[in-house]
Amino acid sequence: MKFTLSWLKEFLDTDARLDEIVEQLTMIGLEVEEVDDRAKALVPFTIAHVVSAEKHPDADRLKVCMVDTGSGDPVQVVCGAPNAHTGMKGVFAPPGTHIPGTGVDLKIGTIRGVESRGMLCSEREMMLSDAHEGIIELPEDAPVGQPYAAWAGLDDAVIDIAITPNRPDCLGVHGVARDLSASGIGNLKEGRRPIVKGSFPCPVKVNLAFPEGDPLCPAFALRLIRGVKNGPSPDWMQRWLTAIGLRPINALVDITNYMTYAYGRPLHVFDAAKVDGDLTVRRANPGETLLALDGRTYEFDGTMCVIADAQSVESIAGVMGGEETGCTEETVDVLVESALWEPFNVAQTGRKLGLQSDARFRFERGVDPAFMLPGLDIATQLILDICGGAPSEVELAGVAPDNDLIIDFPFAEVKRLSGLDVPPAEAKAILTRLGFWVSGTGSIVKVAVPSWRPDVEGKADIVEEVIRIVGLDRIPVTPMPRAGHIAPRILTTGQKRTRQAKRALAARGMVEAVTYSFVPKPHADLFGGGKPELALANPIASDLSDMRPSLIPGLAAAAQRNADRGFADLALFEVGQVYEGDGPNDQKTAATGLRRLTAKASGAGRHWAGTAATVDAFDAKADALAVLAAIGAPVDSLQVSRAAPGWFHPGRSGALTLGPKNVLAVFGELHPKVLEALDVEGPLVAFEVILENVPEPKAGRATAKPPLAVSDLMPVRRDFAFIVEEGVEALAILRAAKGADKALVTDAGVFDVYRGKGIDDGKKSVAIEVTLQPREKTLTEAEIESVAAKIVDKVSKATGGTLRA
Repeated sequence: MKFTLSWLKEFLDTDARLDEIVEQLTMIGLEVEEVDDRAKALVPFTIAHVVSAEKHPDADRLKVCMVDTGSGDPVQVVCGAPNAHTGMKGVFAPPGTHIPGTGVDLKIGTIRGVESRGMLCSEREMMLSDAHEGIIELPEDAPVGQPYAAWAGLDDAVIDIAITPNRPDCLGVHGVARDLSASGIGNLKEGRRPIVKGSFPCPVKVNLAFPEGDPLCPAFALRLIRGVKNGPSPDWMQRWLTAIGLRPINALVDITNYMTYAYGRPLHVFDAAKVDGDLTVRRANPGETLLALDGRTYEFDGTMCVIADAQSVESIAGVMGGEETGCTEETVDVLVESALWEPFNVAQTGRKLGLQSDARFRFERGVDPAFMLPGLDIATQLILDICGGAPSEVELAGVAPDNDLIIDFPFAEVKRLSGLDVPPAEAKAILTRLGFWVSGTGSIVKVAVPSWRPDVEGKADIVEEVIRIVGLDRIPVTPMPRAGHIAPRILTTGQKRTRQAKRALAARGMVEAVTYSFVPKPHADLFGGGKPELALANPIASDLSDMRPSLIPGLAAAAQRNADRGFADLALFEVGQVYEGDGPNDQKTAATGLRRLTAKASGAGRHWAGTAATVDAFDAKADALAVLAAIGAPVDSLQVSRAAPGWFHPGRSGALTLGPKNVLAVFGELHPKVLEALDVEGPLVAFEVILENVPEPKAGRATAKPPLAVSDLMPVRRDFAFIVEEGVEALAILRAAKGADKALVTDAGVFDVYRGKGIDDGKKSVAIEVTLQPREKTLTEAEIESVAAKIVDKVSKATGGTLRA
């Protein structure tokens, strides 16, 4: 919500400085986001008189001007503007001035051999508009030597405040002034609101046609004004509208924009000559269209509310009017509409059409129902004062809802809910200044909520009103009581696992990234998503249309953007949400990482000591295992399978499972076709761990580490080479070897795989090293041979392999 300081002072009688007003606005809950104080930038610019303008001796398009700046002798200025001429008045900038439109600091210079000691400025150079065909030409009565900003009314700060959705009353300058007045910054200028009586009946009737269901328009007021002369709006109105970023169009349209920002009451004007018959407010017929004021054509469905005449739709109710019935300078008779619209329907219509407007922004939050007719009278009086004409009586259809709410309010609630002791008299005065009606003299009073405050529903809301005006800084600081016992666990398992996963991956040299939760539909399809229920109804961009089924696409795109900027060897990770559907259990938390080129955990890039190797599937597997170990997964019980998704390279990928169905993690090198579809360059390896798939820790399990079991006896290591079928996995051999004697066998690992001479086709030799760790006494040779025989027997039964001779 933007407004100028002078506009605020039209409704607020105050001598407070700008900084005081800005600070108070934030203190009462109307947070100031920005203050555009243009006067500071325009201070050096003054009004000057061009005494003479002669042709430059060495340039046909330049003129040498002698300029009276009001501070002494005329100053010589070389000017290239075609409209520079003797006797005109313009805007002068002396040397040393910072020109905001160009960012240049002006200096004394020589142009084609002639010295120039300043500049005559265009509107673009002063950031007043885009006009730069010539310099600013001022009226003859402009005072020479005076600051231009003050004379032109540009020394007016623009204040931009953030309005929360529950405060529609402050979407008008009048409502902001009311809040400031209640806080002690000046007095609200209520004035007498005009009551305009019509001189003839309104010839256009209004029909609210909602035969079934709740009406989408509770009330609709209409008035005809005959004989208006539409032209430019007054300078004061144009200046205020321009300052907040609105383009003045004509008096009739500008008045409706003024009413929207001054009172938070959107209105609409129709050219009466272009309206055919009476108006009907109804639900749209599916397929109906309208060319709106923004130049776009919109198609409606049966849920939307429209205003139509006898022939066609003329306006999108509560959102935007139509181009065909818009007011121009040829408009003679004008219909002025002031209506109430159902907020949810306005919001729904705007979202479906992808249409945002100042009217929608206010109607979907709720406007003051009691101001419908007063707002129409104020707008009518403005039209009569600026454009002339004769008004009709008001044609009123429907009834404005009566939302009178009276709350029994104990003043003790202020102390109970806020800890701040506010005297009842002070609280009552604050509520009265805010527009509440307070009746009663005891400790409990009746408080009537004003019609413009739909957010106030109970006692707590009234306490909030009192406290924000009194000042949140007056609430006493009270330390939290110290608990006399050990606090119970606060973080959930999911929160703990998220933090543990992040620490583990950061410790492995990976950099955390945060990517969008949305991906293009082709990318969602690649990674098992793309379901209709995961498509966004209103995406923030056309290429971010679906909820992500995996974090890998976003990380791959981020890695490529870094590579394009010279950071090719990169390891990224993210812990975030992935989506399998729209059910309550279809949102999962994934810990995902990606490595590119040489970004291994041991380091990345070229080095004199050797050639850097590129990342492979085993790097991704190690990252996944590190995450699983950090979050407490039973790593020793995991199985490695080939059941990796299709976006990984077959043969260079795998899955870590707990049992045949529970997949805890997938890892591997991304498939070349996937890299091509994502438009990224490889090699890229990635992993994804689903934190929810890891079993919850058993209840009551001790958190202390078990005793350290260290044997004083030397371990015994034996090597075995088994000839097995080509399809036998090494993991099956290792699992069988470890299960031969769980008391003595503490480790087993593969150290060689051989195919070739001496090995039959279709088979391979897998060599493993088995570690035996005695606990009580040194093993004898016979005991070692006994365990070795068990290992050979177990492996043979599990895999069909034989011991290699």
